[in-house]
Amino acid sequence: MITIKIEGLSKHYRNGTMRKKKVLDNLDLTVNQGEIFGFLGPNGAGKTTTLKLLTGLSVPSSGKVWILNREPADPSLRKVIGFLPENPQFHRYLTAEEFLTCCGELFSLTSNEINEKINYLLKLVELEDARHLILNKFSKGMTQRIGIAQVLLNDPELLILDEPMAGLDPMGRKIVSKILLKMKSEGKTVFFSSHILHDAENLCDRVAILVKGKLSTVDSVKNLLDSFSKTSLVSLEDIFIERSGS
Repeated sequence: MITIKIEGLSKHYRNGTMRKKKVLDNLDLTVNQGEIFGFLGPNGAGKTTTLKLLTGLSVPSSGKVWILNREPADPSLRKVIGFLPENPQFHRYLTAEEFLTCCGELFSLTSNEINEKINYLLKLVELEDARHLILNKFSKGMTQRIGIAQVLLNDPELLILDEPMAGLDPMGRKIVSKILLKMKSEGKTVFFSSHILHDAENLCDRVAILVKGKLSTVDSVKNLLDSFSKTSLVSLEDIFIERSGS
C-alpha cells in the first residue's frame, strides 16, 4: 500500500522584483506503508517546502499530493498524521505534562486516555524525570523528544518529521533512532528530512535525494553508500561536490 504519492509537485514564490523563484521542481515520489523513508538534501534544497505541501501548510503551484489516498486539505488526515517541524515552538511556561495534556485535549481524548498516553510517551522518549519541568528549561534535545511525544499522542499512521535529529548529541540521536525503529515495528510509516546521510544510514529502507528543488535519486542507503569510498560521516554537500567533480 502507498502511504504518500506525489506527482509533478512544484512550488514557486515571487521575490521582491516579482520574479518567480522555483524551490521545488516537478517532484515525483512514492512512499510505501510501513517504511522509514529519508528525504535528504543540503540546506535550501526544498525539503521543508515539500513537507509543508504534504501537511497542507502550503499550497502547490502545480502537481498533486495524496496522503493515504486523500488530499492534504482533507480534515480527516489530522487524526492519522503526526507532524514535527524543524524548529518547534511550544508554550514555554507549561510543564511537559501540561503541554501533552493540552495536545491530548485537542484530539478529544478522555482524561484517562491522556494520563495513560503521557505515562507511556514520557517513558518512551526518556523524559519521565522532566514531567514537571517547564519547557523553557528544556535543552534542544529534550525539546525534540517532547515534540516526538506530542507527535505520537494521536497514535498516527504516518509520521512526518522535519530534521528530527538536528542539533542532537549522540545520546539524543540514539534515543530518537530507537523511537523511529519502534514506530516502524508497529507498522507506522516514517517520512523524515535530513541533510546528513548518516542520520538515514541505520534507519531508512529507502532515501530520496533532493538537489536545488529537483529529485536526484531514490535508492536504498546501502546502494547509495556503496557508490562512495568514504568511511567517515558523509554529508550531502560532500556527495554533491564529489559527484560534480566526477
